[in-house]
Amino acid sequence: MLMQLGGLIAGVVFGAGLVISSMIDPRKVLAFLDVTGNWDPSLVLVLGAAVTVNFVGYRLVLRRSEPIFGDRFALPTRTDLDPRLIGGSALFGIGWGLAGYCPGPALVAIGTASLEAIVFCAALFAGFIAVDLADNFREAQKSPATDG
Repeated sequence: MLMQLGGLIAGVVFGAGLVISSMIDPRKVLAFLDVTGNWDPSLVLVLGAAVTVNFVGYRLVLRRSEPIFGDRFALPTRTDLDPRLIGGSALFGIGWGLAGYCPGPALVAIGTASLEAIVFCAALFAGFIAVDLADNFREAQKSPATDG
């Protein structure tokens, strides 16, 4: 129960930060990404604040032997760059540049009844399903058929 409460609080704070910083406005994000046109550098402050909080937070939290709301820390262990990671990163960047949304702000923007955000999230979840189906198909092709 405490773990879910911690997640809820973190999600509400994250969502509020996205709203306050205007990250849920795709026009603002696209203006930030348009460095050769009418560039809006204001989101650099948001990026700087996020990196600073994360940097300090990790150092403080990892001094503990275990997390407050869990049994152990769940930190990534892989350090390699595989084609799937590179491809996913490229698709993320292309989608962000075209739509002005990334998943977090788009989910928050659904609360404003934004049709753009709803369509973006529908496409996002369709992509999740497509990748899952492709993974399942690839796994099925690898394992030998077991007919009785």
